[in-house]
Amino acid sequence: MLDAVETGRADLAVANISVTSAREEVFDFSRPIFASGLQIMVPAGGNSLSIWSILFSTDVLLAVIGAFALLFGGGMIMWRLERNAQPYFEGTAKQMAFPAFWWALNLVVNGGFEERVPRTALGRILGTFLVVASLFLVSVFVAKITSVLTVNAITSSINGPDDLYRQRVATVEGSTAAAFLDGRDIRYVGYEGLGGLLKAFESGKADAAVFNSPVLTYYTSTIGEGVGQMAGPVFMRENYGFALASGSSLAEPVNRLLLRLREDGTYARLYRKWFGTNPQ
Repeated sequence: MLDAVETGRADLAVANISVTSAREEVFDFSRPIFASGLQIMVPAGGNSLSIWSILFSTDVLLAVIGAFALLFGGGMIMWRLERNAQPYFEGTAKQMAFPAFWWALNLVVNGGFEERVPRTALGRILGTFLVVASLFLVSVFVAKITSVLTVNAITSSINGPDDLYRQRVATVEGSTAAAFLDGRDIRYVGYEGLGGLLKAFESGKADAAVFNSPVLTYYTSTIGEGVGQMAGPVFMRENYGFALASGSSLAEPVNRLLLRLREDGTYARLYRKWFGTNPQ
């Protein structure tokens, strides 16, 4: 498009054309028609932390299994030591599997049963050890879950460019967004054209798509509603404008018309229709 304007094959170019100092040396630009910039799109609902995904994560499940194993093992050792010393622990190993576990669980949670205090010397030593160890067991268990929650919150939430380093990022090859990602050393997959980018995003090949904010905003509010959602604010802000040949006589009438469209509310109405919000 810009080449067509520069060579005189077109009077002006209208698209998401960023007004830059380098282009201003070659072209004349109209008043800004759109305050834009780059923004990040993530899968709809994918930027919020799911409590179920955390509770059933490998780390938490291992911590829960470990806690159950310690309680069951401690209870069965106490049964072995106390089975001939008090009625509660009488019975076979199969019969006492749950009562012994229940005893150990109450020891950790409530400090044990007062009427079922260990009576043998080894049983009392083990009981004392379990009471003290339970303090560390509960602390470690709570710390484990807290750390998993914190790590998942950090790694799964995308609110800006700094959150993209551990994500699968996609953009349009050769675009302003690609140049920005290159400058920040953020790995990404570049697709040829917007269609390729959106197709990859819809198929789950990307955790985040980085591109021009109005293009992604339009997508999420129309054909991509329920598929993607915007994450974080607009960054690397830039303005779009009509590109005209240097010294073009069309610059003045185009600017007057653009001003009129803003003053009579036409611009705001069109903006709300296609982007779902008021102009910035």
